[in-house]
Amino acid sequence: MAIDVVSVALGARSYDVRIGAGLIERAGEEVAPFLHRKKVAVVTDDTVGPLHLQCLLDSFAQQGIAATSLTLPAGEGTKSWQYLAQATEWLLEQKIERRDLVVAFGGGVIGDLIGFASAIMRRGVRFVQIPTSLLAQVDSSVGGKTGINTAQGKNLVGSFHQPSLVLADTSVLESLTQRDFLAGYGEVVKYGLLGDSTFFEWLEENGTELYADREKRQKAVLRSVQMKAEIVERDETEEGDRALLNLGHTFCHALEKATGYSDRLLHGEGVAIGCALAFELSQRLGLCSQEVPSRVRAHLRAMGTKVDLADIPGELPSAEALVALMGQDKKVVDGKLRFILARGIGAAFVTDQVPPETVKTLLSEALGRRG
Repeated sequence: MAIDVVSVALGARSYDVRIGAGLIERAGEEVAPFLHRKKVAVVTDDTVGPLHLQCLLDSFAQQGIAATSLTLPAGEGTKSWQYLAQATEWLLEQKIERRDLVVAFGGGVIGDLIGFASAIMRRGVRFVQIPTSLLAQVDSSVGGKTGINTAQGKNLVGSFHQPSLVLADTSVLESLTQRDFLAGYGEVVKYGLLGDSTFFEWLEENGTELYADREKRQKAVLRSVQMKAEIVERDETEEGDRALLNLGHTFCHALEKATGYSDRLLHGEGVAIGCALAFELSQRLGLCSQEVPSRVRAHLRAMGTKVDLADIPGELPSAEALVALMGQDKKVVDGKLRFILARGIGAAFVTDQVPPETVKTLLSEALGRRG
């Protein structure tokens, strides 16, 4: 299959997202034109490293590029002050300069963490994203959002720092577990739900085949990246339209905090649950018909992903406590919590006019379904 290219047009910060099979094997060739000297530093995690790091290092060696690597623990807990300090100090020890390239090789956690380290080191070092999860390929690797989690909440410390290049090797997705693939699907379906009803209809017909069908998988990644690029080009630093990309995330981030950023709830699973809750909230506020949230839930159930609070194992806080956690979300403006709601599939919008009592009632009932 051919390599698809999506250009993210941001003036001097523009870059390409290259999508297709075999890009890790040819990463050296892809990265070489960006190098002022033949040196890169790669950061990965202990899930991706054993599977794919040697292939990446070999591709650099074939181009005469000297590469050093650091492997961090996998998991959301790595997006922390501790590992930010470790990664940044290691990069400085490698004598990485502003014109050199740092390579973030992993899922969204590594991409966000190493993007942030690149942003703050020497006041900004260039970096390349090589995302290895479906979630990272369709969402977090594109758009320049970087950051870490803190005790107060998700992604509350970070910066906008655009990569120089994104290489989304769709063949690497075949090494994902079914759960990790489905977690990433939460971000794929989000694009159809927020702004492209035709894409959502295509996913209803083809979604269950994405795990096994490389061509359809690449099409889903391509459409997702195209939509993200269009939104980022309109609103790079989330002053307006880019907030649409947070469909489902207001609920998701509170649930991730409530579950301790653990494997009880993966980010993409939280997004899927959050999207279902956002559409249910939209229906309760009279914005869309009752059939719409039912259709969203039916598709998510057909895919086999998490859909409701009842699908999260272990204890959860009360509805009041979850609403309080939402109050720490970075989407709060002037003390008001912003939600992404919808007038239908593909028709999302941003609002801060949501009665907290309605949200609390919705969550109380969802908690009640946990039995």
